[in-house]
Amino acid sequence: PVLDTEDAWVSVEGPVSIVELALEQKRIHYPLVEHQFVLCTILYAIMRFSLKSVKPLSLFDSKGKNAFFKDLTSIQLLPSGDMDPNVLSIRQQFLIKVVDAAVQALCSSQKAKEVSEEELFPFEKGKNWPTLAADLAQYLQISEDVVKRHYVCELYSHGLDHLGEE
Repeated sequence: PVLDTEDAWVSVEGPVSIVELALEQKRIHYPLVEHQFVLCTILYAIMRFSLKSVKPLSLFDSKGKNAFFKDLTSIQLLPSGDMDPNVLSIRQQFLIKVVDAAVQALCSSQKAKEVSEEELFPFEKGKNWPTLAADLAQYLQISEDVVKRHYVCELYSHGLDHLGEE
């Protein structure tokens, strides 16, 4: 972008402006940032629901694991459309665990009306974990329908029929 400056600012001396510093930065490789975001979301879900026996890096193939340790400005080979069926199975099991834990948390907050989940976790207000799991399924190359069907089944099995119908 072209930055127009007024004549009065041309003669000013001092440190380089933040705009000029930002323009000098290398451009990031957006798919690599997106890949990092998926890992952060997975780690946050593991922490939030205290999921045991989940190894976050096992959800990625060798290309995906290598991409985590590269500079965000470098163009990296990211996982392609062909995935190992074992990795896909591990991913699907993880997403199902997240949905199970989210429904369990919903049931426990429904039963204990005196303290709502928003009061316990105010920074998560409005966060819908099953929807987030379905969105994450797209990035992890798992069918969203599998996650959504499991969510509905879990709602019905926990007696939340009114939510399951929606």
